[in-house]
Amino acid sequence: MKNFELTSQMQTISGVFYPKGYAVIMFEKTEDAEKVAHEWESQAGNSASNDSGVMLLSPPMVLRHIGKVEGESDVALPSVGTEGATVRKYVDLARAGHCALMVKVDSDQEAEALMTEVRKVPFSYGQRYHLLAMQDLE
Repeated sequence: MKNFELTSQMQTISGVFYPKGYAVIMFEKTEDAEKVAHEWESQAGNSASNDSGVMLLSPPMVLRHIGKVEGESDVALPSVGTEGATVRKYVDLARAGHCALMVKVDSDQEAEALMTEVRKVPFSYGQRYHLLAMQDLE
């Protein structure tokens, strides 16, 4: 697994968490997330690599980096559409002690293979962030 680092590519222009090309899966138990990560890295042949595209986020990391919440603050997150609603879901789960697993997925087949592993353990929530396309109109 590699260390989580929030980059500008993982956010919308307005700064809302939107990591294009990743799946974010929430688990109540860290052990379940670690098991999925280990199995996924083993299948990909990346178990010793920091470039595996798998990151584990503890509940405080989810709150701080994804939800932009400090400590036990009850400050409401701004409503910014679907992305904001998803971030609020992550924050609610993190406050209940759930961790997140972020996995780089490049195709529908890869996403389904990941979910095959995820479904072997209880998970609380999952989202896949697709790439968005823009077209210049002339």
